[in-house]
Amino acid sequence: MHTLKKNRPLRRIVLASAATVSGMVLLLSLKPHTTPAVAGLASSPAPSSSSSASSGTTGSAGSSGSSGSAATGTRTLTGDSVQTRWGPVQVRVTLKDGKLTDVTAVTYPQENPRDQQINAYAIPQLTREALTAQSADIDTVSGATYTSDGYRESLQSALDAAAG
Repeated sequence: MHTLKKNRPLRRIVLASAATVSGMVLLLSLKPHTTPAVAGLASSPAPSSSSSASSGTTGSAGSSGSSGSAATGTRTLTGDSVQTRWGPVQVRVTLKDGKLTDVTAVTYPQENPRDQQINAYAIPQLTREALTAQSADIDTVSGATYTSDGYRESLQSALDAAAG
């Protein structure tokens, strides 16, 4: 006997619901959980001979600056300022002997209490992930999508400046 017989409407409803739920689960499981490949520090070591002993970082928000000492192999670079929907995001990285040792958010949205609340949670989490990954290939923080995207882009520009 056929399962979708017309005199059994409840069975049809249950089967249609199960099929819909199964379809949604399959669709959601196909969502990629990573960003496109981002060239990180691990794939290209930072050249130690090209670091200059300049006295500070550049003052303009949209440029990458560096300072450090060639003797210790420590470099500090500031990534590009990335304009997001809620405001600019910019990070500064410190590299020691080609290893990412510190990431600091220089500029990020904090104009209203909601921005402050979101970024008080998101920025430390993004920093931890960047230090763990040693690259800009980090996950987006839920609820701070725009800040996460800007952070990732600024971090990548600083790492690119270190490699080049």
